[in-house]
Formats: sequence, C-alpha cells, structure tokens
Amino acid sequence: MQSSTSNANPSSLHFSGHETFPLRQLWLRKAYENLPRSGEAPKSVFASEDAIVRFGVGKNMVMSIRHWALACGFLAEGVNGGYVATSLARKIFEGLDPYLEHPASAWLIHWQLAGIGRKSTTWWWLFNRIPQQNFDREAIFQSIKQYCLETRHKISDSTLRRDVDVCLSSYQSRSTTGSKEDVAESVLAELPLIQATSSNSFTFVRGPKKTLPDALFAFALIQYWEQTHATAVLPFEKIVHDYGSPGRVFKLDDNSVGERVHAIEEVTRGALVWTDSGGIRQVNRRVEKFDTALIDSLLEASFE
Repeated sequence: MQSSTSNANPSSLHFSGHETFPLRQLWLRKAYENLPRSGEAPKSVFASEDAIVRFGVGKNMVMSIRHWALACGFLAEGVNGGYVATSLARKIFEGLDPYLEHPASAWLIHWQLAGIGRKSTTWWWLFNRIPQQNFDREAIFQSIKQYCLETRHKISDSTLRRDVDVCLSSYQSRSTTGSKEDVAESVLAELPLIQATSSNSFTFVRGPKKTLPDALFAFALIQYWEQTHATAVLPFEKIVHDYGSPGRVFKLDDNSVGERVHAIEEVTRGALVWTDSGGIRQVNRRVEKFDTALIDSLLEASFE
C-alpha cells in the first residue's frame, strides 16, 4: 500500500549528538537524577568540570546522555537555556519503571525515537522510509543522503554514516556485534525489530511483538492520530502502513495489528472503538479530543 503524505517526512533533521554511543540502560536515569525536581537546571549541568564525576562516565558520554534524554523526550530545554525533566520522565522514574527494567520502557523509547523522531532522524527514516524487508547500511545512507540533497540540508558523509552505524548497532545483540561492552546495556537491543544477516546486511523482523503491551500500542496510536489526522475515524490500512503509524514503527503485520485494534475499545475504556462493516475497517474516535487523563492511563497500564 502507498503511504499517505500526511507524515511522509521528518519534521526536522538531526544526525548527531550521541557521540557515537548507543543509548545504554541507565543513562536516562542518570540524566533525570542530575536535574532538580522542580525548576530548571543550568546548561552547565552537562558541561561543567564536575559533570564527569557526577555522571560517572567520560565527557563524551555525558554529552551522549544529554542527547539521548532530549531525543527520548525525557529532557526538555528550559526557557532560560537550561534543562528540565519532562512529565514523561517523572512518571517513569518516580513510579512506573525507575530502572527501565520493564519491557514497555524499551518499546516506549523506540517509539519516541522512531515514531516521534525529535532528534533521531535516522531512526525515524529507517523504520518509516525503508520499505524493503532486507536492507544494508549503504541503502540507508544513500536514501537519507538523497533526501538531504533534495531538501538542501548540509550533512557530511562521515557524520551521516556514523549516525546510521549507531542506529543499527542499537538494535543488535552481543552475538551480532561481537562487542559485549557497547551492547550490554543497550536499551533497544532486546527488541525483536532488526536481525543482522551479516556485518552490513539486515532484515526487519515483522510480525507479532509479544512484549509490546496493548496499552502502549494504543498510546502510540493516539499520538500518531493527533499528529497526522483531524478526522474522527482512522482506516485500518493507515494504522498498518502509514508513515509514523504504530504498525509501521513497531513492524507489526496485518494480523498483529488486527488483534490490537480488536481490543482497542477495552484498552481505551471506550474512547476508541473498532468497526468492520461492509468491508470498511477502521477505528472510530468516540471522544471529541484525546485528553491527558486518557493518555496517562494508557501509559500507566503499559507497565502493569
């Protein structure tokens, strides 16, 4: 199916900041612990001379922690040029999953990077704009480079290649990378999304994702809906295939999405309902707008 153009391209382009380090298990918590519970932390929280001691990692890793916290939506830039913890970070670290041990945390982070894509263009591009089941590093690089040329976005080949490498290594296990140190704490490596077939070739793992909670699927569906559609109905084909949709970002097949949307009414407590009449399959919105209480309840239910 041809995807719609409603969310066909990333809202902005960003290819650096991680210092070539994939996101590790406790890095987002480290960022949160170094921010005040209220108010704004100064910009120097990640740049001062004592940051290395406070974070317990090297200078480049401190910068990487800052990048990932921003990219995952756990950290935001404050009005005075500093940083503040987001409500999402507070919910996760103050109750739902303080050490990011629940499977829902990895899926949530993947959604933030590949579904929302604030500062993770390669993640968004890989999971939305690479249609082939099998692909290699060069295919991703050339695809993004061509888009940058078309949009007149200046990016060096070396920077883009490094970003592609970090993205792919984030989803690989120790056995496929051969490096225990870099992947041992990778948050995304546990997700069944990308399988390496050689050092440069990969395949998407499509199908049911048993560790993906129904509530988190609904959480992502609502965010996608808000970003791309103003209508009260969402066709099944868009949920499966559209750029930025949960079906595409989570690499779910038709049957797997079908099972999720059949349960959507119960999961959302009637806010969304699935209908299949006369060959028209769609999810209907029964509420005028998606309020914060509904979104928060889905996030909380994802960690039950």
